[in-house]
Amino acid sequence: MEWIEVSVDAPDRDTEKLSLLLEGLGVEGLIVEDEADLDAFVRENGQYWDAVDEGFRALRRGAARVKFYLSADEEGEKALLTLTRSLAAAGYALQRSSVRDEDWENKWKEYYQPIPVGLRLLILPEWLRHTPAEGRVPLLLDPGLSFGTGAHPSTRMCLEALEPLAEGAEKVLDLGCGSGILAIAALLLGAREALGCDIDPNVPAIAAENAALNGVEERFHALCGDAAGDEALRQTIGGAEYDLIFMNIVTDVILRLLPDIPRWLKKGGTLLLSGVIDGREGEIEEALRSAGWRYTRRRLEDWHSFVCTGGETA
Repeated sequence: MEWIEVSVDAPDRDTEKLSLLLEGLGVEGLIVEDEADLDAFVRENGQYWDAVDEGFRALRRGAARVKFYLSADEEGEKALLTLTRSLAAAGYALQRSSVRDEDWENKWKEYYQPIPVGLRLLILPEWLRHTPAEGRVPLLLDPGLSFGTGAHPSTRMCLEALEPLAEGAEKVLDLGCGSGILAIAALLLGAREALGCDIDPNVPAIAAENAALNGVEERFHALCGDAAGDEALRQTIGGAEYDLIFMNIVTDVILRLLPDIPRWLKKGGTLLLSGVIDGREGEIEEALRSAGWRYTRRRLEDWHSFVCTGGETA
């Protein structure tokens, strides 16, 4: 089905006033694009990331507009004509373009292709599940669900580092598990069971769906909460049980959680850290040294990862 995409710029960046006007004209399904809203969101939630993709920010730069969609038929054209006149009378101008359902539903899939990682893994979008793995272990994901597709350098470094560590690991803990990719990869490569945790309330269902795609749903469980501040969650995680712990999250959260890792990691276990952007690796190294960890560091593009053993009582 074809649709008319209508975009209306908001003078003086007053998207709220424009939205109220459109609602009063009977328009539903409004989409507000406002750079100021994005900037505020980044400021208020900056503890959860160290960088915001500049390509994404560029799409919002200077934006203060409201979008909506009409059916590309006679009825939609009549509605558009009426709205054009009403908006013009209120001092607004609109722009129109055409889109199809398949543009929304399928166009984004072109950007996801099979990703070979390390020596053994092949990350496959679930709609490419029948792609030959050519001797690799296929890991199926729905990339549209949550962070963690295997394409990001921080995730790739973790996946490559876990390959020789997963075989024989009894229990794995993934703090900031997102899509579940790291825990699922560990299970596919030989780990026995895994627990994931993330602050995003959508993650448990998302990670469970991805686990089911790979047939490991009985061995992977994901929880929602802040492992640094939720004592009930910390009790659920347990103590000194895990052979392998992942933290592919931002530096500030790694630093908050690092003192707790020895209570969760078995003696002789391994901690994998990633998600550390250029310029902050020194903070991680200082914290690791202070706590008695031995580590190796790797850099890929603008990101750093660490393979760590022997911290404090671990």
